[in-house]
Amino acid sequence: MPQSLRWYACPVKRLLLLSVIPCIPAFATDARMTPQERAQVLQWLEESRREFLAAIDGVSARQWTWKSAPDRWSVGEVAEHVVLAEASQFANVKKALTLAPDPDWETKTKGKTERLVAVLAPRLGRAQAAEAIVPKGGMTAAQVKERFEKQRAEIVKFAAETDAPLKQYIVDNTFFGALNGYHWLIYAPLHTMRHDKQIAEVKATQGYPNP
Repeated sequence: MPQSLRWYACPVKRLLLLSVIPCIPAFATDARMTPQERAQVLQWLEESRREFLAAIDGVSARQWTWKSAPDRWSVGEVAEHVVLAEASQFANVKKALTLAPDPDWETKTKGKTERLVAVLAPRLGRAQAAEAIVPKGGMTAAQVKERFEKQRAEIVKFAAETDAPLKQYIVDNTFFGALNGYHWLIYAPLHTMRHDKQIAEVKATQGYPNP
């Protein structure tokens, strides 16, 4: 019998094969950053870096520690918080890479990128900082700048070079719930943009001293 006819002559084999086909999984979504996502995070990193350094440049010692009220942060405290927070956020990126991949990462983190972009940089809402990243007022402007630049260089290098499947690893966030490694990477510049605006608010407050 011609080989082309054997398929039709063997209905049992045909049914067995068809019963197996649905069990073959579809191609999974690539958990790595897309070229567009990499370009975007690098842009955010550079933009937030310029904003932050400009915000603390030329701030006098008096301005650095001035507060509009006892429960408000000074420019120096906001800047210290940025440095502490970026270290913590990038630590979560590295922590994510040590975890087992989450097979349900797409469902758990759906819509989170858009939410982070919508809430963080525009400075919407208010949140209580975790104790570990609450500023203690012990860093000078020079110390903040030095530490910020060192940390940022490491983050930028990672963002430019990594090919890890960041999105399949999840580390929870107190406010946003499940975030993947990619989310923690973009969290850093978006969070810094948020506090660049806070520094501007402090400077615009009545009573802010002249240099």
